[in-house]
Amino acid sequence: MTSSKALFTPTLTANLSRAASKGLLCSTATSTGLRACCAGLRPFDAQSRRHFSVSRRTQLDFFPPPKNLPHIKLTPPAWPHPEATEEQLKSIEIAHREPRGFSDRVAYNMVRFLRWGTDLATGYRHDPDKPYVMNERKWLIRFIFLETVAGVPGMVAGMLRHLRSLRSMKRDNGWIETMLEDAYNERMHLLTFLRMAEPGLFMRLMILGAQGVFCNGFFVAYLLSPKTCHRFVGYLEEEATKTYTFAIEDLESGKLPEWQNLEAPEIAVKYWNMPEGHRSMRDLLYYIRADEAKHREIHHTMGNLDQAEDPNPFASEYKDPAKPHPSRGIEHMKATGWEREEVI
Repeated sequence: MTSSKALFTPTLTANLSRAASKGLLCSTATSTGLRACCAGLRPFDAQSRRHFSVSRRTQLDFFPPPKNLPHIKLTPPAWPHPEATEEQLKSIEIAHREPRGFSDRVAYNMVRFLRWGTDLATGYRHDPDKPYVMNERKWLIRFIFLETVAGVPGMVAGMLRHLRSLRSMKRDNGWIETMLEDAYNERMHLLTFLRMAEPGLFMRLMILGAQGVFCNGFFVAYLLSPKTCHRFVGYLEEEATKTYTFAIEDLESGKLPEWQNLEAPEIAVKYWNMPEGHRSMRDLLYYIRADEAKHREIHHTMGNLDQAEDPNPFASEYKDPAKPHPSRGIEHMKATGWEREEVI
């Protein structure tokens, strides 16, 4: 594995502190914490380099999966990733579904507000009219922070629909499995990035707070209006697709030199079945962007359906399979979601 080559300079500290001092994170304690989060950065040996952790050695493998067991050979993923061609991966585009109605506007404006706050918290800047300040380390911080939150909606929605199915003693028509697969996929994104960088104590506290607030808030919101929640996640995934597109553009334009020859971690190669010759950091970002675009399609589509009665179009068999329709893969991607009359 060559992910250990991705050692970056400690300029992250100053950039984060400047960003924090202008907005939500403006206290002296926050600035100090941001600096402390990167205080352990120094050129360690290749096997113990950590990128924004106060520890010299990784803490993530203290309890690795048991190896060389007498009977178990392998534990495969619960949801194997669908195959995707290079052409399909590169065809993903930034798209936006215009809000239609009050609940859509509520969802969209909430995403805009959260995007603003997250940009401040992670020091994100990608404005062509301002000096360029993003680098490899800041991209990793943004990816890790976002993925720890992105895996929440699918799990919460799947759990609540599971409990409702038990209470009502009715089938869920395939929604639960897709929601859980959504959460599983987002967690795989996080585990992949954690092979390249490990958060320090301060970052972990930020993640804990963000996840706690978001998980409970989404739980209550889904009980009140699942349709609005799916639209909210659809807009959230629009922003995620945009973020990974910008990262790919930066990498391909030479602004991220440390990633030019960086290979994807082994966990990513196995999960996405990345072919030989297409296992670089650039290829990894293409795969993850396609996943985010798929989540965008799924949740916008779910937001168009009758939440109680309609079957899940992504887990259904169609009378005319030759006609384009929703599926687990990205062969018939529809960025703004499928309308109800198209699939039900």
